[in-house]
This record gives sequence, C-alpha cells and structure tokens, in this order.
Amino acid sequence: HPPLPHLPPPCPKGRTPARSVPAGISREGRLVPVMCTDWYQQCEQTGASKESRLAPVKMTHWQGIQTGVSKEGRLEPGYQGLVDGGDNIKEATWESVSMMLQLGGTVIGSARCQDFRTREGRLKAARNLVKRGITNLCVIGGDGSLTGADTFRAEWSSLLAELVKVGGITAEEAKKSSYLNIVGMVGSIDNDFCGTDMTIGTDSALHRIMEIVDAITTTAQSHQRTFVLEVMGRHCGYLALITALACGADWVFIPESPPEDDWEDHLCRRLTETRVGGSRLNIIIVAEGAIDKHGKAITSDDIKNLVVKRLGYDTRVTILGHVQRGGTPSAFDRILGSRMGVEAVMALLEGTPDTPACVVSLSGNQAVRLPLMECVQVTKDVTTAMNEGRFDDALKLRGRSFQNNWNVYKLLAHIRPPSTKSGYTLAVLNVGAPAAGMNAAVRSTVRIGLIHGHRMLAVHDGFEGLAYGKLEEISWERVGSWTGLGGSKLGTKRTLPKKYFEEISTSISNFGIHGLIIIGGFEAFTGSLELMEGRAKYEELCIPLCIIPATVSNNVPGSDFSIGADTALNTITTTCDRIKQSAAGTKRRVFIIETMGGFCGYLATMAGLAAGADAAYIYEEHFNIHDLQVNVEHLTEKMKTTVKRGLVLRNERCNENYTTDFIFNLYSEEGKGIFDCRKNVLGHMQQGGTPTPFDRNFGTKMGAKAVAWITGKIKECSRHGRIFANTADSACLLGMRKRSLVFQPITDLKEQTDFDHRIPKEQWWLKLRPILKILAKYNIELDTSEKAHLEHVTRKRISLESNI
Repeated sequence: HPPLPHLPPPCPKGRTPARSVPAGISREGRLVPVMCTDWYQQCEQTGASKESRLAPVKMTHWQGIQTGVSKEGRLEPGYQGLVDGGDNIKEATWESVSMMLQLGGTVIGSARCQDFRTREGRLKAARNLVKRGITNLCVIGGDGSLTGADTFRAEWSSLLAELVKVGGITAEEAKKSSYLNIVGMVGSIDNDFCGTDMTIGTDSALHRIMEIVDAITTTAQSHQRTFVLEVMGRHCGYLALITALACGADWVFIPESPPEDDWEDHLCRRLTETRVGGSRLNIIIVAEGAIDKHGKAITSDDIKNLVVKRLGYDTRVTILGHVQRGGTPSAFDRILGSRMGVEAVMALLEGTPDTPACVVSLSGNQAVRLPLMECVQVTKDVTTAMNEGRFDDALKLRGRSFQNNWNVYKLLAHIRPPSTKSGYTLAVLNVGAPAAGMNAAVRSTVRIGLIHGHRMLAVHDGFEGLAYGKLEEISWERVGSWTGLGGSKLGTKRTLPKKYFEEISTSISNFGIHGLIIIGGFEAFTGSLELMEGRAKYEELCIPLCIIPATVSNNVPGSDFSIGADTALNTITTTCDRIKQSAAGTKRRVFIIETMGGFCGYLATMAGLAAGADAAYIYEEHFNIHDLQVNVEHLTEKMKTTVKRGLVLRNERCNENYTTDFIFNLYSEEGKGIFDCRKNVLGHMQQGGTPTPFDRNFGTKMGAKAVAWITGKIKECSRHGRIFANTADSACLLGMRKRSLVFQPITDLKEQTDFDHRIPKEQWWLKLRPILKILAKYNIELDTSEKAHLEHVTRKRISLESNI
C-alpha cells in the first residue's frame, strides 16, 4: 500500500476531524467518523451520508477512497464484481452519477477477471444477477470483454438450470429471469474494434497525444532536432496514423502496413529532403506494435540509432505511455458516450430472446447496431491477417475510414510534386470568420494540388483579396507546419464578391486561375452562389468552384460538420468544467453561459450535452416565459437534492428579448434564498486556440478530397486549352452527410437554406436535444422514430488462391 498521510490526534467526543478524507482513515482500517462538507468532492468518495452526518467508513485499502468500500474493504470492478456480488453490485441513482461526465477513466472501475473465464465464475455471476432481478447487461469494454458477455448470454439457460438444480435459485426466480439481454459499447483508446469508426476514449487519447506533440514541436524547432514519438497501439495503428496526419509527420510506422525492406534508405532520404527544404525539425511517429514485412519489431530506439548513425541528426525519443489514457474526456467522447448509452438502453428495452447480442457503434455521424460476434470475429481476422503477413487484407478489414486516412497520409507524406506540370492553376482562399483547422485544410489543399502537378495560388483576405490581386504562388515548404496553427494564416474577411465582380474577373484572368477552392463559413456558401450568378455576365467566373465548410457555428447547409466546430465545442466544454469547479466550495449556484453561433444552436446544444447542462436555449427551439419559469422551478427542486449546482447555456441570438442579462436577472430574482447566479459571455475565445485532432484530420481529408474533385472537373470542362464551366454541378459544396463525404451542387442547397437566419432548414443535431433534457431529469418523450437498426459487418475475405 502507498504510505498513508499523517494522522491527526483523536478528536474529543462529539467533534469531527479537521481534515476529512485523508485524515479519516486509520492504518488499521478502524471505523473512523468522517465529516464531509461537500457531497461532490468528498461524500461520494468516502461514503459519508448526504446530510453530512458523521458516517463510519471502514478502509482497509487505500484505493477504497476512489472506488467505494465493500464489506471486505474494497469494491471489485468489472466482471469480478458480478462474480463476487454483495456490495459490488449497487443500484445507481440519478444523483450518484452526477458530476461523473467530466471525469477521466471509469468511476465504477475496470479490470480483467480470471474467474469469469470459468464456468464456475459465470455460475456465481448468474446467481447474483438473478437474485437482483437483473436481466439486461450493458458491457463497456474491448473485444475480450464483449466476447465474455456473449458467452455468458449463450450459457444463460444452462446456468439457470444448474442453479435451480443445486438450490442456488428457485424455479420461480429462474422463470422471471428466463433470458438475458446483452448490449456492448466499445471503450478503447486504440480504436481497434472493427465495425465502428470511433471507439469511446480514442478522441480523448488523441487530445493528450497532440498536446504533447505540439509542445515537443516548439522545442524541436528551437534546437533543430528529430523527434521519435512512440504512441500506444500494440495491434492497431490508428492513434499513430491520426497523430501523423494531424501533425504532418515525416514518417509513421503502423502494424497494419509495414514499410518496404529498404525503408531505412527511404526514411533517411525523406528526413534529408525536409531539412534541405528549410524545416528545422523532423517528426517520426511509431506505434508500439510496429513491425517490418517479416514480423520483426521496429522500435523507437532502432529508429533513433538509424537517424543518428546515418544522418548525425540530434535525435530524441519520447514514449508517451499511459499518459494517453488519462485526463479529462474530450467533448466528442462525452457526446459519443452519451449517444451510445441512450442507444444501448433502447436496444436492451427492445430485446427479445431471439435478438442477437449487439454492439452499438458509430458509422460516420450515425449510431448503428451491429451483431456483436460479427464485429469480434472481424477484429480477430485483422490480427490473423497480420500474423499471416496479409497486410493488404488487414487494412481492408480495418474499414473504410481507416483506409481513407492511410491513403491521404501516403499522398501527403510519401509522394512529392512531379517534375511535369498539369498546366492548371488553382487558387485557395478563406472566407468568413476564422476557424481552427482552416490552416490544416489549406496545407492539404496546397500539397495535394502540387502532387497533381498544379500551380497553387494563395489568396489573402478572402474575396476582397481576390478582387485586389492579393495573390501569391505558395510552395510545399511554406505550408509545412500549418496543421497545428489556429486561426487563418491566409487572412479571412466576411466581404461578399457581388460588388467586386469586375475586379475578381480581372484577377482570375491575370493570374490564369482555372479553379477556386473556398474554405469558410456561411459567407463562403453565399459568396459562391453570387459568383455563379455572375457567370452570366463575366465569362472568367465560369470556372469550377469547391466550398469546404469551416466555421465554429456549424451552420453551413449541406454538411453535418464544419471545420472548427469541434475546437470551439471543446473550448466551451473546458470552460464550463472550470466554471463548475469554481463553485466546488459553494453550495446552490447556477451559471448562465452565452455561446457563439449566430442563430445556430449547435454549440449551445452539443456543449450542453458535453458539460451536463440543465438547459440550453436556442433559436431553433422556440421558448417563452412559461418555459423559463419551468426551468427555474426545475433548478429549485434540484437544489433540494445533493446536486446543488446548475448550468444553463444560451445561444447568442436565440431570442432578441430574452437576452443573457434578462435570463440572468430572472434566475437571480426567482432563485433568491434558494440559489445565486453568475453569468459568463464566452465571446471570441471560442474562435481561437489550437485545432483539435478532429479538426486537423477533418480539414486535411476535406482538402485532399476537394482537390481530387476539382482536378477532375477542370479536365471535364476543358475545351481547346480553355476552361468553361457553367453547369450547376461545376460549383459544389463538400460536406459530411451521415456516413460519407459528398459533393452537392450549391444551387441544390438553396432550397434547404434559411438565408434570413443563416442556417439550414433541417439540422440533424436537433434530434439530440431530447437526450439533453432527459439527462437533465426532465420528464419528456424520446423520439425513437429514427432508432438504429441491426446491420451486418461487411467482411472482405480473400482466398488463399488469390494471394498466391
């Protein structure tokens, strides 16, 4: 056991210890009275009663402070808790899971369990569940945990029969628990489970990795060093691959795609080219399970020794280790966990004896249900393929998302611009307000354009800069370190092009531009529509256009997500966490927080889900004074429980009369004597900051896809060396729609747009608002009309003959 803190002298009868939690535990594990003044921070951990009475707590294990205390002195987590029963299985209440949202790791604990691998152990677990009338089990874990759950379900009938036979349970109890429903959710930072685009915990791990990579990048540039970073991923290279994409690494080693036999020569040549190009640093990412074509491990030390021996570069190795598992969960993971949790409960409630055990997963932006054992089998097939040297098969089995990431990385890192040029010129510009991730999209656009042989021009200050000729040719090296930079390096303005048609036409003609890639928000969309209108009068505007949505507001029609929205969401969520923490020593306080977004309530709604808000006021969902009164009364009732803090979010333009000040004054007045209020307007801090891994990766992939599309469109519209594009499909917006990235003519999107309020007429995230209210303990109906249906995993099996 770790050393215990110094214990204070015994207190006189009737008095409480000066320090509650650490001081209230004796070395011998005696019962010691503990006084808790704050339920959230101390009572929940020590077992003190809700009323802050003196509560006896028996501690024989130091970890009991965090995990709770069983009769034997500690609670067993995971399947071991099922096997041991007793206090290890506790009823969860609304209040017991409060304040859990922002905690990393798992509050209820997790561990491998040897007992559950045996039939005897599963027999004990079955008895414990039957005695408590539990017939639904939600298992959050990896493929081993989910396989164990499926085995448990398959044996359930025989386990009950055996228990009845030996007198462990009665026939009546067995009848009431005649079948067991199982639903799985995948919690793994490695993202190594086939069938889901993202597992719970992966995005948070990427956040930790990128924080370290960004810190290392600055010191590497200062000292002109080469850094070798080893990240987790014994059997899956997802973390390494996304890290390499997000930081623009020179090389990445992943187990699914080992390098060619002469990789040492290629690596050294790549590092040399980067230095000669003017870069002061090299970054090499290696997954801990990286191997060569022959199955031999490639370690970070091997790579360091190679670089030092051949190139003489000052090289450092950083092994990130378990720091990747820790920290506060990202906004994406909180929302993903919440959505998957709701879907898992729905699947359990709908379950029948004939329903196969399923796993709830994410496909694009959709929650889907997949047969559990199909996913487990495909996951095992990946390992088998790698063990047998069938690495192409392993990549295919990982799924479409993994393959797309790998293909984009190979384009950006392994291919250099050709000596022969295409003869075409592309211009890239930023329009609207700055959004984190814009620079990553520009970098990807420029480099992929150069790989296609195009001449690439950077336009400064949006449409205004295009009109005034603020263009320059941009090189491969110039955009090298742009992925991790926030804001817009090109500069961006909200100016629309209509009043500059003549000047813009002149610039397009003078610079010989054959295609425009416009990265921006709602102004990028409306500005492109204006350019299309101008085609009738100005022939120079008859060139292909591609819009990549980038705005913190996430209000561009035609795309479920915009570059920059994830970074803004994480900024709001982190701020809400800190604001709530500021009241750790204060009871009964409600915070009113104003978010950005114009008329679009995306940030307020999703931040409400991620931060555990009691209400989120948005323009899209009308509210009146009665609704405000209901919310105040709801918070008043909440203050009578052990949860004595409230969080209310308000979108900046949700209502012109019910302003942030009005809502603050209303809550302050109605809450007098019950709670007090504080308000906070977050403002433009939501537009700044370092881009999140999601925004870097999203921007990089969008840029690559946009260039590939516009290259094809230019060739399609080319006639005798001239480009003439005046059809509707020659001006498209690239957007994420449900499960895939699609190009949509912007004229088709006009009907889907509310131009007065600058928002799409239909927005997918509005269907998540009932979840926000249910989790805030409002008694409302959940619309299940679009519930996920059971799908099947597509397995790409390749015969031995085809390999031969």
